[in-house]
Amino acid sequence: MIRLTEEEQRMLDGEEGRLKQVAIENIIRYGEVLGAEELCKVTKATVFCGNHNYLEVNDSPDFHEVFTKLNMGRDEVIPFDRTCPDCYIQSCVAACDLHEYKAFNQEKEFFDRDHYFIEEARKAGVTVVGSCSPYLTGWIPVRGEHYVTTESGMTILGNSLWGACCNSDGIEAAFWSAICGRTPKWGYHVQEERHATHLFHVEASLDSVIEWELLGKVMGTKLPGVVTTPVIVGDFKNVDFVKLKSFFTALAITSNCRMCHIVGITPEAPTLEAAFAGHEIQGEFVVTEEDIQAAYEPLCDRPEGPVNLVSLGCPHYDIHQIKQIADYLEGKKVADGVNLMIWTVYPIKAMADLNGYTRIIEEAGGHIYTSTCPATIGDVFLKDYPNQVYDSLKQSGAVRSSSLEQNIYYTDVCGCLEAALSGEWKEDLRWKK
Repeated sequence: MIRLTEEEQRMLDGEEGRLKQVAIENIIRYGEVLGAEELCKVTKATVFCGNHNYLEVNDSPDFHEVFTKLNMGRDEVIPFDRTCPDCYIQSCVAACDLHEYKAFNQEKEFFDRDHYFIEEARKAGVTVVGSCSPYLTGWIPVRGEHYVTTESGMTILGNSLWGACCNSDGIEAAFWSAICGRTPKWGYHVQEERHATHLFHVEASLDSVIEWELLGKVMGTKLPGVVTTPVIVGDFKNVDFVKLKSFFTALAITSNCRMCHIVGITPEAPTLEAAFAGHEIQGEFVVTEEDIQAAYEPLCDRPEGPVNLVSLGCPHYDIHQIKQIADYLEGKKVADGVNLMIWTVYPIKAMADLNGYTRIIEEAGGHIYTSTCPATIGDVFLKDYPNQVYDSLKQSGAVRSSSLEQNIYYTDVCGCLEAALSGEWKEDLRWKK
């Protein structure tokens, strides 16, 4: 039995409306399955809004019917008209851009339905951001703050870099929490459960974003299939936020890891001893230069030939990353037949416009987009591009897992841009340690 506060009991009794009542009913059931004894307040949330493909199982034209059945688990129609006012809620990427649809080979009907779904969420209190990188718009949980998210990379990043508290809860549970402002107090919401379990000695030099991403994959393949909390030690020179956000995202998608201590960086790991907090090491590994290179090899196809799509930005790019692209492309031209796409969030796009980066990129033949990404849009867009190049392990891996038979290339940013400029994939564009 989960202990409830007076406020939580009022929600459960329906005194704050049917929507919040159902949300906390679901959270309580969820907590009971997990073995939680109480709930904790959630002050930040990201939720998966929009006309996503999985929602097609319910073809009702009424958003609220679709939302109630698929996200709340009820046959009755309960209007999604209010979220928790004490919770800062942002929307994640959607299956459609808010401004364009023809560029992605999507139907106007799909585009309009997406607008309708997102607008209903906005009226309920969700801030429309459309990004897998909520921190780009100030959504930054501090140490000890409890949050929920549908972004795997954001789960591990917030736990590991800022000392905030989050579990991997899923789409539906994130909506429940956003509505009632509560989540089960278990897992990484409990301080005693946040200690490290496995130790990685990183002997490889990590000088670039792609090396940090590959470290995430190496660790993911070495860790057992259960939930673990690794800690890494090594000589981490020139580490920055872009490298870490890419590392955490790669680790999250290749393992069940939702927190990773980095000695000297993670707030709860000023030392190795503090990271383990008196607990025994359950497994110990060494990561070498050879491990990093070996992790890369199966991620990039071999055939040389023409390139059709070059996609940059997963997680979404910050303004400095876009500036670097503009600096690289200034005075150059993307090859005919190549679609160069850079993905970011609305305010970063506005900053790129203001600083002239958008103009430079567009004059070179590239485009900056927001709200979504190739993998989220899906096969309706990807099917027209037999040879695709990505600078993201997550994005390239997600596209590779589709049913389409295509060449998927993964390399560093410079290799991606050279492929876009030449219109060709060459062996020397493959990344090498």
